[in-house]
Amino acid sequence: MKQIFGMSSTGNLSEAVRGIVNPKGLIMFSSEKNFERHVQELAQMFPGVPSIGCIAMSYSTSVCEEGVSVTAFTEGVEIAANVLPNVSVKPAEHIKNLADDISKIRPGRDNTVLIDLCSGNDAVALTSMNSLLKKNSISLMGGTGAPGKLSANGICYEDALVYMIIKNLGGKVKVYKENIYKPMDQYRFVASKTDRSKYYMGELDGKPAKNVYINTLGIKESDIQTQTFKNPFGKIVGDDIRIISIKEVSGNGLCCFRQVNDSDVLTLLELKDYRQVAQETVDSIRADFSSISAMFSVNCLFRYILFNDNGIWNDYHRSLSQLSSSYCGFVGYGEHYNNQFVNQTMTCVVFE
Repeated sequence: MKQIFGMSSTGNLSEAVRGIVNPKGLIMFSSEKNFERHVQELAQMFPGVPSIGCIAMSYSTSVCEEGVSVTAFTEGVEIAANVLPNVSVKPAEHIKNLADDISKIRPGRDNTVLIDLCSGNDAVALTSMNSLLKKNSISLMGGTGAPGKLSANGICYEDALVYMIIKNLGGKVKVYKENIYKPMDQYRFVASKTDRSKYYMGELDGKPAKNVYINTLGIKESDIQTQTFKNPFGKIVGDDIRIISIKEVSGNGLCCFRQVNDSDVLTLLELKDYRQVAQETVDSIRADFSSISAMFSVNCLFRYILFNDNGIWNDYHRSLSQLSSSYCGFVGYGEHYNNQFVNQTMTCVVFE
């Protein structure tokens, strides 16, 4: 398969798609002010070509913060793109769209991935799709766009999950998840007074959650929203760590980017050596693939800020781009890995 990435830092879509010929599928990331116009222009430039898009920053060897980028799949693939509307209230209502697209693609074992972009209610939406994807051996990766609109096949939506199913005719696909945090084993807290609809936790060990976080780390309340870059919460599930980022202070509690339930046992997390983690990701992918055609990823906004503030964003991506000359992705507000909705994570798909 062949993947092409084009961008324009000034928002010129014609510049971004220069060099893209006869695409089989298109993924577009644009700024809020130009998104609807770019969706219409892209549909006019490539009529009938499956496409999805959202408001987001994107990257390859450099970052496109306010412009527009297009990732094109041009050879060796079969593609379908579609939408699950009303995802905040009825994510499964139009699940037949997904079932029909899977039937068209006829996925083989380990050669098909679904890339999704979502406006919210991610965990429920992923659960709604999981049985169909698992039954058909389809991997999933993707994430949440910036608040606002998404698009599928030239139409804009505000409350939706849009997706692209890609079948690699040249070999396998595999999705990966990268975590740069480890548990601080001395801390364990039991959550209570939670509100699942608001991703809110009121207390930890029977004390106000805000105060527990501040006192444990010895920080000021004004530092909470940046301290979460270094010390998010974590929920340990078997051998896995589900990262829970703090969104904001709400009274004496904390609103998060991921659901917390009463009686959940949480820990605090701390940073690992992220250079070493990146090398471990590279080594793992190289062990699985002797030949790589392309790689598409999503990095959490908080990772982007953390890496940028520490001056290692470019170094990090150089380490991953050594895997393939066709490497690109976007900055998300929540990440998806198969049936998991995760925070402060990188997920990616690798194409043989």
